[in-house]
Amino acid sequence: MAMGDHDLVEILEGALLAADEPLTKKQLAQLFDELDRPAASDITTALEEVSSRCDGRGFELAEVASGFRFQVRQHLSPWVSKLWVERPPRYSRALLETLSLIAYRQPITRGEIEDIRGVAVSSNIMKSLLERDWVKVVGHRDVPGKPAMYATTRGFLDYFNLKSLDQLPPLADVKDLETMTSALPLEEFHDSRDDEAGAEGPETQGIAVSATPETEEADSE
Repeated sequence: MAMGDHDLVEILEGALLAADEPLTKKQLAQLFDELDRPAASDITTALEEVSSRCDGRGFELAEVASGFRFQVRQHLSPWVSKLWVERPPRYSRALLETLSLIAYRQPITRGEIEDIRGVAVSSNIMKSLLERDWVKVVGHRDVPGKPAMYATTRGFLDYFNLKSLDQLPPLADVKDLETMTSALPLEEFHDSRDDEAGAEGPETQGIAVSATPETEEADSE
């Protein structure tokens, strides 16, 4: 049976709604039998139509590092977040600074992060970043001790609603942590200067607000 343009749009729309993670154009193409598989250009055109159908609605079709997904529009998070009773996770300034340094200076070792920040980096912070799949070990520095080198992951880009690292603000424009996280976006991060002593800042996600409470990430073991 021949597939019309509207059929393709509806199929892609349905698949994106059903998926629990972003889908690439290749994955979307594989939904079809080889003989009926649409051309890459047809999928691109259909995705543009899916996106246009979101105009004026509370959700959008976004392209992130792992592919395409539907997500709640960011400006609606103050209302949507109230769907969750639990307190959203909160991260210390120390964790966010560590993540920022990895994002901008990758690959970077823990020792290099400590040299820049001037304080020790908690093992709990590195463990948390690894467990959240925001950073990964990409190799080891060829120096005594062979320290691990860290870089951000595709999961980091997806979480912060980024398609690539090129969407981070230029390093020359970064005045402080909040400027860096403005690409993530900035208004969602706490600006307390007590974070080094253990105060927390709220976490939000570009697509939704997590309902899983987290323990505080301190800057010491």
